Amino acid sequence: MPPHDPETADWFAREVQPHEASLRSYLRGKFPAHPDIDDLVQETYARLLQAREHGEVRAPKAFLFTTARNAAFDYFRRRKIATIDGIAELESLPVLEDRPGIPEAVAHDQELQLLAAAIEALPNRCRQVLTLRKIYGLSHREIAGQLGVSEHTVNAQIAVGVLRLRDFLKARGLPSGGAA
Repeated sequence: MPPHDPETADWFAREVQPHEASLRSYLRGKFPAHPDIDDLVQETYARLLQAREHGEVRAPKAFLFTTARNAAFDYFRRRKIATIDGIAELESLPVLEDRPGIPEAVAHDQELQLLAAAIEALPNRCRQVLTLRKIYGLSHREIAGQLGVSEHTVNAQIAVGVLRLRDFLKARGLPSGGAA
């Protein structure tokens, strides 16, 4: 849904469209159960343009991702409607709780804290590259463009980061197979 006036179209092309690949990657990772990411992206754009009509959008990228997240939440809230009959039958269903027990949850939390410490211990550029790759799902080319470095540098920083994370975790007695 392209904007109608040239000024908004220029703003959209400059401030919003460059983030579309990252937005799609974020939405696929955060909301894998959403049946139509394209529809969600279009809804996000519509909301963003409507907000811009009513006032200035000061941080377009942040607003874009927040709006997309909220649109996804709205979709799942609408789908969560249940009938009263279905709720009445819930008590009669045999339920096996599929949650980890307290020891597993505590161990998992400790492992996450240790992984966060390992990531924090990385050199700044290495941490940036790994975060953009593993958390935001950007390609090596996108990372290189965003950070103003070569793709070779991105590859090298990922390799260094994975090795450092592995060594950090191994030194603390954790298996490092899933470090990166």
